[in-house]
Amino acid sequence: MKDFKVWCSIIRGPVRITTTLENEVIIYKPVKDYTDEDFEKIEEQEKALATLTTVLSHDIDQGFREYESAKELWEALIEVYEGNDDMKQSRQDMLRQKFNLFNHVLGESLEAQLQRFITLTTEMSTTGISVPRSEINKKLLNSLPKSWDMNVSVIKKTTDLS
Repeated sequence: MKDFKVWCSIIRGPVRITTTLENEVIIYKPVKDYTDEDFEKIEEQEKALATLTTVLSHDIDQGFREYESAKELWEALIEVYEGNDDMKQSRQDMLRQKFNLFNHVLGESLEAQLQRFITLTTEMSTTGISVPRSEINKKLLNSLPKSWDMNVSVIKKTTDLS
């Protein structure tokens, strides 16, 4: 996000324009008394919400229409798509298992296998799973189809697989 003020508005949450009366009571300021600075704050808040809602696909947007502030929407999106710590750990465990069980699928093209492998290792990286490059390379070599056995043997004789 390039507009820092919009991002700050998402993080801060909804702005409530208030004023303090003579008796130290704080009330919402009537719109007719807003200053240019007050309108700017409201505009940033609206821009933040609009920015988040416009990047959501129509299918996803339907489930998040109830949120009235950018902060509420952002937190809901994080909860749904990232989950809590238990869900994150469960996702990491599932990805590790998929990595450990990764293998060539009979009839699959080499290109499709590589794409599947790249997708898996990218997902692992984005969820915070760090795997040494040499281990990734070994896993890929070991998962190649049998027709690649001769090439794999030559490559494995290389001392540094990273």
